[in-house]
Amino acid sequence: MPSITIPTQFGPLTLWEEDGAIVRLDWDGNGTDETELLVEAARQLRAYDAGELKAFDLPLQVAGSDFQRAVCEQMSAIPFGETVTYGDIAKALGAPAQAIGSACGGNPIPVIIPCHRVMGAKGLTGFSGKGGVETKVALLRHEGAGGFLI
Repeated sequence: MPSITIPTQFGPLTLWEEDGAIVRLDWDGNGTDETELLVEAARQLRAYDAGELKAFDLPLQVAGSDFQRAVCEQMSAIPFGETVTYGDIAKALGAPAQAIGSACGGNPIPVIIPCHRVMGAKGLTGFSGKGGVETKVALLRHEGAGGFLI
C-alpha cells in the first residue's frame, strides 16, 4: 500500500493510501511513495502543521463498522480549534458515551479526522496516538482550542 511520511512538530506522520483514498495515519512510519493523492495529502498536512490550514480536503476511507464510520463522521465535523465531549457525540448518535470513546480510540486517520478534539465530561482524556495525552494537548494548543483541563 502506498505511503508517505511527513516530519511535523507532532512527530513523523505516515499517510497510507488505498483505492484513491487516505485510509490510515500512523506515527513513525517510513513511507516514501509519491502518488498524486499522497503528495496532496502531505502538502495539506504540512500546511496544517505550519498553522496555515484549518480543514483538510482529502478523500478518506474509514475501515470498520458502520458505527466506527459514523463516529468518524461526527469527529470530522468538529471545527478547528473547538472541542466536543464523548457525550455530545453519543447524544447525536444515540449511543453510549463509552462506545464513542472506543470508536474514537479506533480512529484510523487521527489528526485529519480530529479525535483529539473530543473530551471527557470533566475535561481532557487520553489519546491513542504516539505520545498519548501530551500529543493531544499539543494538537489542541496548536489549534488554539480552549476549554480543556490539563
